[in-house]
Parts: sequence; structure tokens; C-alpha cells
Amino acid sequence: MRMIDALNLENPWTPAHQAVEASDYEGLTRLLHAGADPNEVCSGMTLLVHAIDVEGDGARQSGAPLHSAMTAILLAYGADPSMELSNGFSPRGMAEGYAHDMAIGLLDRYGDQS
Repeated sequence: MRMIDALNLENPWTPAHQAVEASDYEGLTRLLHAGADPNEVCSGMTLLVHAIDVEGDGARQSGAPLHSAMTAILLAYGADPSMELSNGFSPRGMAEGYAHDMAIGLLDRYGDQS
């Protein structure tokens, strides 16, 4: 097995998904500004679904208030708020699952612009 294959097995995320997972707002913004696809799919999730999951799960685990910074960044860079994958994951479904009202509001606002 080549070293690159071993690395990919250990960390299957793309750089943009790694930034989302780490809540690295600056890194994600840099990647999107450099041309990363805001609708990229990795491991069955779009960046937007992943961001909403990270925001919701992080708040649930830590007890901290929900925030929507990552969701807002992705939507500002053109993430599709209505993109649903064949596995059933959608931004709205993920946000509703966490009762993430701020994300739902952003999805509604950006969805109206389409």
C-alpha cells in the first residue's frame, strides 16, 4: 500500500471538509475563495450538511449555544441550500434534526434567492 493510500484511509475528508470538521472558519474561507466547490460531496455529505452537523453536534455535546458561522460562510460562497443527496441527507433535514433555527433561517433566506 502506498503512503498516500494509507493517509486517505485514515482521513477521508477533503481539505474543505477537514476545515468544516475542525471549525476552521478562516481555512474554509480561504479554500472557497481559492475555488473549492461549496457543493462538494465527501463521505456522503455536502459541505453544507457537514457544517450544520458539526454546529449542531458541537452544541449538543458541549452545551454551548448553537451558532451558524460555518453555514453562513458556505451559503455566502454559493452552497445550494436545497441540495439533497440520494442517501436522504439534506441541509434542512440536518438542521431540523438539531432544531438549528439559525441554520433553518439562513437556508430559507438563501433558498429564496435561487
